[in-house]
Amino acid sequence: MTKSQWAGGGILLSLVLFSLAGMSFSPYSLSQQDLNAILEAPSSSHWLGTDHFGRSMFTRMAYAVGLSFALGVLCVLTSALVGTSLGIWAVWGGKTVDSTLGVVVNVLLALPGLVVVLLFAAIAPGSFWVLYLAISLVQWVEYFRVVRAVTQSVIHSPARQSSHMMGFGRWYQVKRHIWPSIAPSVFTLAAFGGANAILTMASLGFVYVGIQPPLAELGLMTVELFPYYSEAPWVLAQPLIVIALMVFAFHLLAGKRL
Repeated sequence: MTKSQWAGGGILLSLVLFSLAGMSFSPYSLSQQDLNAILEAPSSSHWLGTDHFGRSMFTRMAYAVGLSFALGVLCVLTSALVGTSLGIWAVWGGKTVDSTLGVVVNVLLALPGLVVVLLFAAIAPGSFWVLYLAISLVQWVEYFRVVRAVTQSVIHSPARQSSHMMGFGRWYQVKRHIWPSIAPSVFTLAAFGGANAILTMASLGFVYVGIQPPLAELGLMTVELFPYYSEAPWVLAQPLIVIALMVFAFHLLAGKRL
């Protein structure tokens, strides 16, 4: 790994630890209100201050970061597994399988990804699992296209053909020849996919079709706190800074692998 990848991993690890610490050790619950402590500045009792309902920003930020990470990781794992598997199958399964999967991919590519996610989110507003399904449905296509293109060249390589002629099974051929060739591209797509999943979730929060109150979500928190930017700018800055840090860290992870 390069220095930039180590830096990206360090930022993400720090945010994960912050989330775990906030959810485990905060004396305040996620929706606990104190109307006598509205928009308080950071203090010993409220480390990151309070929002417009007197709720602890430390607790809410911890839950929001954890929610964003959960969605990003689930979407990356699902879309990478589905896209990589189908990309290899399209090459190995013959022309019929390749043509059928090509039609499905072209249909999905004809639809803007954000529109598809918005459609799913509008059907079931506030559902974490519907958002996860919609984002994964959009993202697996990129893995499929890249893996299919790389696998086509590997399948016809002398090394892979030699393994086939020597009687090695397909699993060995994937592990020995195909996976080393596609792994760098898959890891890069996964890093960008995690950032895109977090940004998509935040974008849905901006238009109120994402995660719904009283749950804490970075995009929704930004919209809720925006009217108070002049009174308490430190409160509005927190979700914006965290979104920027998470996306920046994932982009650092997408650098070239050594």
